[in-house]
Amino acid sequence: MSDLFLLSAAQMKRIEPYFPLSHGVPRVDDRRILSGIVYVIRNGLQWKDAPKAYSPHKTLYNRFIRWSRLGVFDRIFTALTEQAGRSKRLMIDTTHLKARRTAASLLKKGIFPAISDGHKAD
Repeated sequence: MSDLFLLSAAQMKRIEPYFPLSHGVPRVDDRRILSGIVYVIRNGLQWKDAPKAYSPHKTLYNRFIRWSRLGVFDRIFTALTEQAGRSKRLMIDTTHLKARRTAASLLKKGIFPAISDGHKAD
């Protein structure tokens, strides 16, 4: 797994307080799963193309969907921008994202981070 992306221990320590509590059965390693999610999104891959070293692709997908719906990533992004002393507006450069036909439905399902009411794209 040395050639794959892996979040550092310091990075994990900064975002761990925003993870939901585990109920019952312990979760699969958060560091490995989140690193896999970042790897898939950063490289514009489909979930099924994720390297097996991260975990089964279904686990990556399920964690991404579940935590997106719970607002976990919203809280992490907000906290990191506040800690950095930056504005509360989150901007994503879409030149690095691949849009697929199914991407339009993700906004309706509440998968993407919320957009502030002040400046929505027209």
